[in-house]
Amino acid sequence: MTSRKPDEQLARNPRLRLVRPRPLTSARKAVTTRRTRPAPRPPEGTPPPSELARQARGVLSEAVRIARWAAAVDGDAAGTVPLTGGTEERAAAALALSLDQVRAGWDRARLAGLVELHGGTARPGWRLRAWDRDDMAVLRGWVALFDAWSLVHPAPGDVAPTAVAEVVEAVPQLLSLLQLSAGPVLVPALLDLLEQRVAELREERCEVACAPGAPGAPDAPVDPAGRTAAPVPVAPLLDWALDGLAAVGALTLDRGRSATLTPLGNWAVWVKLEQICVAAQSPAGNIEQPAEDMLRGCARLTPGPARAEYRAWLAARTVAVAVAELLAVARGEDALLRGLAFEALRVVGAPAESEVRAAATEASLRPYALLWLAEYDGVDPEDAHDVLTRDEATWLWVDTAAAVADHGEPQLLLRHLDAAVQGTVPALLDEVRSGGHPRTVQVLVALAAAHPDPALAKALRRAAFQVHTGGA
Repeated sequence: MTSRKPDEQLARNPRLRLVRPRPLTSARKAVTTRRTRPAPRPPEGTPPPSELARQARGVLSEAVRIARWAAAVDGDAAGTVPLTGGTEERAAAALALSLDQVRAGWDRARLAGLVELHGGTARPGWRLRAWDRDDMAVLRGWVALFDAWSLVHPAPGDVAPTAVAEVVEAVPQLLSLLQLSAGPVLVPALLDLLEQRVAELREERCEVACAPGAPGAPDAPVDPAGRTAAPVPVAPLLDWALDGLAAVGALTLDRGRSATLTPLGNWAVWVKLEQICVAAQSPAGNIEQPAEDMLRGCARLTPGPARAEYRAWLAARTVAVAVAELLAVARGEDALLRGLAFEALRVVGAPAESEVRAAATEASLRPYALLWLAEYDGVDPEDAHDVLTRDEATWLWVDTAAAVADHGEPQLLLRHLDAAVQGTVPALLDEVRSGGHPRTVQVLVALAAAHPDPALAKALRRAAFQVHTGGA
């Protein structure tokens, strides 16, 4: 009877072949795939996502046409044509639109994330590529436009910016009333609520209650002649706000007498109210916590509420401070927090680019930083793993496995085994042993303990011993 070397036994045993290679993105998902509370259901009567997406596509149809035209006229893969000057006229002629329609559509395409500006270059956003096949990408694009309604429909130029800001800040209360009413609301009722809310804001800021020049009080508005001006009436600004919300498809107006949320608007207000409730119910008070505690508090949230929490946390800090805190956590020993820190940095977006690019020079952060940069440059998240070398992909696989071993369940760890880029266990173990990840031994031991196949478990334990003793 002849004996075989361990590697020969592994290579010849079909049970030790990985079930199926999966994209590297599934490894990242394994960390955040946990048992969570059931997702709240939208109000009764809300159309299904497919119907909402159809309506959102209708609102943004011209923006999509213009963005696709801009992407098609430039064969350079590095970017599309920014619509300026003569390019606008070419687009108008090609698409049979007026110049005003082209400018408005291009502006909406940027606000909805259909195109992204990188310096002087415009690039197709990932939402544009997913527009026809991904309903949730469409809805997220429309919500981005909904959030920017005051930019889509600019305020009158003769109104003080402070008054405009007050109305914009008060609009969520109007939307909540419309959502709770589940039907038309008369414009006088909306005006009454708006005036009350603006008065509260002015009192909070001591713009009306405090005398001009009082300590800590801002100066009262003054007219060009230097006289103290009366507070700006909000009735004209209510008309502007309602027109702006109607322009993005959030509500309809009945001859100026009443307003009614559209199904899209009703759904968007409900989503935002749910996000506020999730943040308010956070047991750790994540928004006020340092980055590490905030990320731990978000670890068991589903992606949508987690992003809302990230945004709230970021809004309470300067960008530089927030990015520095997140990268400091990413440099720590907890692999789960490393991955979550980069998810939070995705919410930061462009302001974090330089710091993330610098982090790509650090071995422990490089795979995460390269994926972040690829997605920032417009690469589809499902294809972003292609930017990693084999060694970087293997390092990230071990790091993600460490996060799953520390915070997940054995079944998740076993599923993560199938996410390796290697096709067989021998190939995986060879590259893992030479990868140099500090958690390699612990990951291999955890996999061996979790795996029900004795042969594979034995191979994993042997590999762990070799790494531990320096025999890799």
